[in-house]
Amino acid sequence: MDYQKRMLELHLRASPKEVLLGWYATSGELNTFSALIQNFYSQQGEGTWPYPAVHLTVSTEAGKDVQANTYVSAPIGTTPERAADSCLFVPVPHEIKYGEAEKSGLEVIAGARDREDRSQLLTTDIETLERAIESVLEMLERVSNYVSNVLDEEAEPSSALGQFLLNTLSLQPKVDSAEDIEKDFNNHIQDVLLVSYLANTIRTQIDLSNRLATAALTMGGGDGEGKTGGGEGGDKKPRGGGDRQQRNNAQQAGPGGRRGEQ
Repeated sequence: MDYQKRMLELHLRASPKEVLLGWYATSGELNTFSALIQNFYSQQGEGTWPYPAVHLTVSTEAGKDVQANTYVSAPIGTTPERAADSCLFVPVPHEIKYGEAEKSGLEVIAGARDREDRSQLLTTDIETLERAIESVLEMLERVSNYVSNVLDEEAEPSSALGQFLLNTLSLQPKVDSAEDIEKDFNNHIQDVLLVSYLANTIRTQIDLSNRLATAALTMGGGDGEGKTGGGEGGDKKPRGGGDRQQRNNAQQAGPGGRRGEQ
């Protein structure tokens, strides 16, 4: 239970605006430890009291489909000593929802299971659009086959499914002709190509700026050393006015050099 307490404190500290609903486990088994953890999250204070905590179980067995179940608990127990680790788990209905961004991410991750190195390359915007169009065409074909089978009395009709299809199709934008669809599609393609071109241009500009900055620093360091060496040579050259003058200059420059070193 110390681990559960630390994780709950860390989560509430990182996300203070979120409300605790329950906890999850990667196993479908319900035992005494499940009841103990359920009662911990259902308690007062930082728990879900006065509402029961929701327990989500997700099966992760290899080679089997992922199954999710949700439960709430009801207190049971013959003695107060056993009430802390005793409860009755009652199944409740649930629905799994996800957004388009989460769906796209899961599809990319799931694509790695068919590769030997378990890696997946990120697709470009054009490839993503192509896959989306193929997925839409596949769904339209499935719907068309289902409707044809219902009309031919080969499949059992479903009023719920028909209402869902009616609501979905009513949300689609209305167009006058196929030319308008082709025009809108071409405009979308041009927008995607423009965004891709601008991204590549910015990437190339940043790379070129980094290379120019590195070259400028390298060339600037060499020029500075050359100018420093030329200045020292120019100072020494006018002193060469005869042997006696050179000796006098050498005698005068010696102590000065020592004082400079000191």
